[in-house]
Amino acid sequence: MDSSSIPASEPVPPGTDSVRDAGTSGSAPGSVPYTGGGRHEHRWLILAVIGMAQLMVVLDATIVNIALPSAQRDLGFSDGNRQWIVTAYALAFGSLLLLGGRIADLVGRKLVFLSGLAGFALASALGGAANSFSMLVAARALQGVFGALLAPAALSLLTTTFTDPRERAKAFGIYGAIAGAGGAVGLLLGGVLTEYLNWRWCLYVNLAFAVAAMIGGARLLHAGAPPDRPKLDVPGTLLVSAGLFCIVYGFSNAETHEWGDVQTWGFLVVGAVLLVAFAWWQTRAAHPLLPLRVVLDRDRGASFLAMFISGAGMFGVFLFLTYYLQQILGYTPVKTGLAFLPMVAVMVVASVVTTNNLLPKMGAKPIVPLGMGLSAAGMAWLTALDTTSGYAAHVLPPLLVAGLGLGLIFAPAMSMATAGVAAHDAGVASAMVNTSQQVGGSIGTALLNTLATTAASNYLVGKKPTPEVQAQSAMQSYSTAYWWSALFFAVGLVVTVVLYRRGAPVATEAGGGAVHM
Repeated sequence: MDSSSIPASEPVPPGTDSVRDAGTSGSAPGSVPYTGGGRHEHRWLILAVIGMAQLMVVLDATIVNIALPSAQRDLGFSDGNRQWIVTAYALAFGSLLLLGGRIADLVGRKLVFLSGLAGFALASALGGAANSFSMLVAARALQGVFGALLAPAALSLLTTTFTDPRERAKAFGIYGAIAGAGGAVGLLLGGVLTEYLNWRWCLYVNLAFAVAAMIGGARLLHAGAPPDRPKLDVPGTLLVSAGLFCIVYGFSNAETHEWGDVQTWGFLVVGAVLLVAFAWWQTRAAHPLLPLRVVLDRDRGASFLAMFISGAGMFGVFLFLTYYLQQILGYTPVKTGLAFLPMVAVMVVASVVTTNNLLPKMGAKPIVPLGMGLSAAGMAWLTALDTTSGYAAHVLPPLLVAGLGLGLIFAPAMSMATAGVAAHDAGVASAMVNTSQQVGGSIGTALLNTLATTAASNYLVGKKPTPEVQAQSAMQSYSTAYWWSALFFAVGLVVTVVLYRRGAPVATEAGGGAVHM
């Protein structure tokens, strides 16, 4: 790579004298030393490493769902306890993401990234070797802890490695596609591993991802944290971690308890109070965990909300369409995963084209709202499915529309959520992206499951539970979930239209650090 491909204001990585020509002696005036992810001549290899780590974290949320029935038969735990295999991960991951992001800012993103990979791999090995329910739950919670370190470190490395606006757009297009499609990839991979090996390989497979990413990360990434790294806001950390824990736990309980149960609304109320207290504290803390400058920017705030809403709504596809394909159409786990591949392909293409060609010219305002609208249309279209629908004629078209919509949402929202962030805030800004999607997904799963179950129960009232009636009650529950998912995306359309600024992103000097879009 020659020097002409690097913007004049881009700082030089410490200890790297091969990035610029010999005539360039150092950082541009007014810039701070480079604290990003790695050598710029290896930036696309770095993207592959980061993408591999992100894929491991994202697909883990769905790959375990495929393995659950087999694990339940093997380890002998009850239906009531089954949810904890999913909830243990969600609780640890969702409540610790902001802390993980700040730790990456404090001690260095390479160290946190590699530590997160190593810990996630060990926790996966522990889960794969589990000989009891409690051992599996503990392993899933440990996966969540190390995932909370890994996910924000990965995204902040991407943010600080790709500083040229055009290349940054391409990188975020690919990364956004991975983040959006990881759930569907998890369904396919989980189906293959469960059907042809056994459920334990749904956890062991993480070792292959982690080892490959660790080798690449150790060789390519630079150590170091921003020179003006902040101090840890201990009260803020305790408030937000406890608040997010209560919110995720409360919504998780809603799947097995009534909304009027104190274990549901009680935790939700306590969580809301703690988060309000956290927001108040951030206005007064000397070194806030989540500086208001990160969230109060209009484009950034709109992006966080877009990730939250799409995280809640997309489960209308991955969760309930999976049930439909397997329980109504009789698909195997492998065939179910393959059914999602066209959607994944559209999502990948849309993400890359959008961030590379459209976002730099048009900005997020027309793109993300359009994605919300298309996703809502895809969800609404899925309500037309019945027990005799075919894949090519009835399932595939709305799936492609939804995939296009999600591709227009994820990559631009991720890119705008981290654009213009100073180097010492990159970790916590990246953590907010993951937190928004994770908490949105937890809330969406609980709400949609509750609404779908209620719809099915109401349909069965006064009817003899024949197989035909049972199938129709299931269809009623799926349609209810699709309609509510469509409503989520419709709300997202309005929110993003109102909040996003008009026009293309403007290149700015982010806090004196790396140049961002």
